[in-house]
Amino acid sequence: MSLAVASRYARALVDLVSDPRHALDADEVVKQLEAFDKALAESSDLRTILLSPAITAAKKRGIVARLAELAGVSRLVRNFLFVLIDHRRVNLLGDIRVAVQALLDERLGIVRAQVTSAIPLEDRQRAELTAQLERLTGKSVRCDFSTDASLLGGVIAKIGSTTYDGSVRGQLRALRRQLVAEA
Repeated sequence: MSLAVASRYARALVDLVSDPRHALDADEVVKQLEAFDKALAESSDLRTILLSPAITAAKKRGIVARLAELAGVSRLVRNFLFVLIDHRRVNLLGDIRVAVQALLDERLGIVRAQVTSAIPLEDRQRAELTAQLERLTGKSVRCDFSTDASLLGGVIAKIGSTTYDGSVRGQLRALRRQLVAEA
């Protein structure tokens, strides 16, 4: 249920961000939501204040307004945070942020790839891998890179339900299947 609610709020925000009258950079909106979500996660005092039913919405709005001013948060994002306060949905901010990013990516024709490698990749390697995935998919690709020491080498990229296994382990499995099939 909370994911459905988060999706509705995310869709409303994405509709506003996509409206040319607002002239907002979608990536900047996501960064501002991430920064506020991070502040909420790191500050138990802020979290307690914003999630407490004992504190009035007006006081919560005042605190958020001051934080937004100090952080240079856009008026649209600040007002969106006010809506979350008024509807007691601040606890969904993390889910909303993720849904906003996914909806923006979808509207812009960007797909997300989860790329796992044995060791951290250099910037050049990341760029080459991203370009190769874009050629494979025919779409713009935004990669989230991680490492897994259990891989012997190479990379595994997951885009949606498709997995591109370029790991040494995957190549060894393919070789084994081929040898078994020929025997």
